[in-house]
Amino acid sequence: QVQLVESGGGLVQAGGSLRLSCAASGRTFSSYAMGWFRQAPGKEREFVASISSIRYAGNTDYAESVKGRFTLSRDNAKNTAYLQMNSLKPEDTAVYYCAAPDRYGSNWLRSRYEYHYWGQGTQVTVSS
Repeated sequence: QVQLVESGGGLVQAGGSLRLSCAASGRTFSSYAMGWFRQAPGKEREFVASISSIRYAGNTDYAESVKGRFTLSRDNAKNTAYLQMNSLKPEDTAVYYCAAPDRYGSNWLRSRYEYHYWGQGTQVTVSS
């Protein structure tokens, strides 16, 4: 059974940085893409970033709103994905979820409907 556990959220001032981690277990981590989504109060869950499986050499894709500020990476030896968030803005405040698809060996994936496994979420709050 696939399990995803996020960590690293917290409270930070605007302009600050945080690094979120997503530890995965239950299958061969490197063979599957990973994604991050976020959900602010009263809003739908939205795509943040995705990284491909090893088949596509860890290609990444980002939402326009975070491009240039966030960096998604993965350590396949540690079965962990990392979302480095720099230059944080108050509008980045949300619960952040990592997710994994059932599709084997895929490139990055943007749609939340492509993802079958979700972590419990970690709160990120950016104060102005």
